[in-house]
Amino acid sequence: MILGIDPGQKGGVASISPSGDAFGQPMPLAGKEIDGHAVATLLRAQWPSLVIIEKVHSMPAQGVASTFKFGMGYGLVIGICDALGLPYRLVTPQAWKKAVLSGTAKDKSAAINFVRRAYPGLELSPGRLRAPHDGIADAVCLAEYGRRLLAQGAT
Repeated sequence: MILGIDPGQKGGVASISPSGDAFGQPMPLAGKEIDGHAVATLLRAQWPSLVIIEKVHSMPAQGVASTFKFGMGYGLVIGICDALGLPYRLVTPQAWKKAVLSGTAKDKSAAINFVRRAYPGLELSPGRLRAPHDGIADAVCLAEYGRRLLAQGAT
């Protein structure tokens, strides 16, 4: 099992099984914060062989409070993987997009379209969402990046 995590409040968590089945969901939240307990429970239930976490950084136009909150969520996800002893790799958006979305615009729409083609059974608009959840799509793409790494024998 490979797990991909887009670590923002609007991010997602997705897994790809050895048989090629994909599962994805929005990042679990408690109010407006990432729910660390729910993330840990999800990771324990999946017990992936590798977790791919998008390596994020602050954006120039982002405010101080939102940058701090974003960094807290990112650190929380890494801390959960460390505490559970799960192997993980931090991957820049440029690296996973180059590998998974080559030949496309490498934007949110490209990730959504990739997931729709590669994993047509995966629900990208869970619950009451009308539009596809791009955080889930990015998380699936991250898991796909990890699947390809393992297929090449790299970890």
